Amino acid sequence: MVSPFGQRPFDIRMEWGPRGARELVDEGIAVAVVVDVLSFTTSVTVAVERGTAVLPLAWGAVDAAERARDLDAVVAVGRRDGGPGRITLSPASILAEPPPPRLVLPSPNGSAICEQLAAVDVAVVAASLRNAPAVGRWLARHGGPVGVLAAGERWAGDGSLRPAVEDVWGAGAVIDAMVAAKPSATLSPEAAAAREGYCAVRPDLPARLAACASGVELVEKGFAADVAIAAGPATSPAVPVLLDGWFVAAG
Repeated sequence: MVSPFGQRPFDIRMEWGPRGARELVDEGIAVAVVVDVLSFTTSVTVAVERGTAVLPLAWGAVDAAERARDLDAVVAVGRRDGGPGRITLSPASILAEPPPPRLVLPSPNGSAICEQLAAVDVAVVAASLRNAPAVGRWLARHGGPVGVLAAGERWAGDGSLRPAVEDVWGAGAVIDAMVAAKPSATLSPEAAAAREGYCAVRPDLPARLAACASGVELVEKGFAADVAIAAGPATSPAVPVLLDGWFVAAG
């Protein structure tokens, strides 16, 4: 039985979180694009730009430090544990340090979804507002339906999904770029809504990102630089593709 949540027969589909990822995979997408603007996929974009391979890891699922040692990699610590010489989930911290060859990057949302998708037969791409045009052009050259996944956040306490508007904008940016490169692509209503939302805020995107709930949260915690980096010019050429568990630049 075909699930309505798989959004067939559209070329470009959009869903939320780990459950949405399962629904789209079950209905036959060829490529999954994960969007976690504040901050996992922005951090992946910045790291891959600088030549670092990134291993996504679900937050708290395993001993990340031990895993990094086994893989001869640097492990990102929590934002509050950052400081000189330490990389965190913060993209600003990645830019501040010499790029390591390998980085283990835990996060509770985007990274967990990517780790989940690594176990199934689907191509996985990390997208942010910084690299959306490059990702859209890359997707337009590859066949098969595309599922764009807004990671969202988690509410403290019960851990339920908190839809995050910045991830809608990031998903919409990717979808808009793909349509520009491939005008014949068909959009599900969900994908079309994400694209329309992004186009509506695009002229004022940095201010909107700083004013949204997730942006305000980071600014109040002292990470305004991360919000600015996430809203930076969409000129990154990096298309991070998951290969053998690691995000590397697409060939």
